[in-house]
Amino acid sequence: MPDTATVETLRRIETELRKVIVGQEQVIEQILVALLAGGHVLIEGVPGLAKTLMVRSLAQVLGIGFRRIQFTPDLMPADVIGTTVFNPKDLTFEVKRGPVFTNLLLADEINRTPPKTQSALLEAMEEQQVTLDGQPHPLPRPFMVIATQNPIEYEGTYPLPEAQLDRFLMKVRIDYPAQDEERAILENHYRGFRAQELEQAGIAQVLDAEGLLNLRTAHRRVTVEAGVLDYINAVVRATREWSSLSVGASPRGAVALLVSSQSLALLRGRDYVVPDDVKEMARPVLRHRVILRPEAEVEGVQADQVLEQILQSLPVPR
Repeated sequence: MPDTATVETLRRIETELRKVIVGQEQVIEQILVALLAGGHVLIEGVPGLAKTLMVRSLAQVLGIGFRRIQFTPDLMPADVIGTTVFNPKDLTFEVKRGPVFTNLLLADEINRTPPKTQSALLEAMEEQQVTLDGQPHPLPRPFMVIATQNPIEYEGTYPLPEAQLDRFLMKVRIDYPAQDEERAILENHYRGFRAQELEQAGIAQVLDAEGLLNLRTAHRRVTVEAGVLDYINAVVRATREWSSLSVGASPRGAVALLVSSQSLALLRGRDYVVPDDVKEMARPVLRHRVILRPEAEVEGVQADQVLEQILQSLPVPR
């Protein structure tokens, strides 16, 4: 069994988030998996589905630094990572740090800004540092990016380049709430809840930055048997050979599927991975790492459908 204190901490985080987030159980679970695995998350959904509220609430529960960047068409890279400014008093250049210097960065509507500005986050997400005038500057630890984007069919959006997408551990899709969940949201607001006044919601801090860093080491102790490793390998390699895909997942995608499966097992109170963990993580981890062939796109095929076909075609280890 995994460490009892670790599982209890994860349960408390979930409990606190559900004080303000109605429904969206799968979305919350997937974000917590990424949090454990030390990865970044891309959340896709139409405006008004509480994406920003969820991230703000997470920062408050974790007790870590939080900054938000609203991505717009005129946003420049310096607005994200910062720049150097000349100080005329002592004739020196000073570093003016951008909002990326935080623990949890919300990149809101990241696909509203051109690729040049999107790419300003590449080094930060991969190396946990930014370079200003040739000098590297480490970011605070822990560091996590949660980006939101509107569906790419919407006007005024710029699809993220493949190199940027590959830096996200998973792409989470958030949909409209069920009828009873939406009714509960209305009830909460009728009784006085305001997303702009989050401190009034009674959310308790569960961790701090050091506690989160310690928590992130727990998934490494989750056992993965040889048969499950082979299964992960088979799933990823199948994406490179599937007829309706022009580009499959990279080895980075295979590692992401492994650590996500370990984190999901831990979140569910196990110290070992089962094939169902891999199946459940395959879509959010791989959907943004594969590219459909043009003829498949014309026919309306979705990446999730292809991944489901792949999972159904492969033998599951016992």
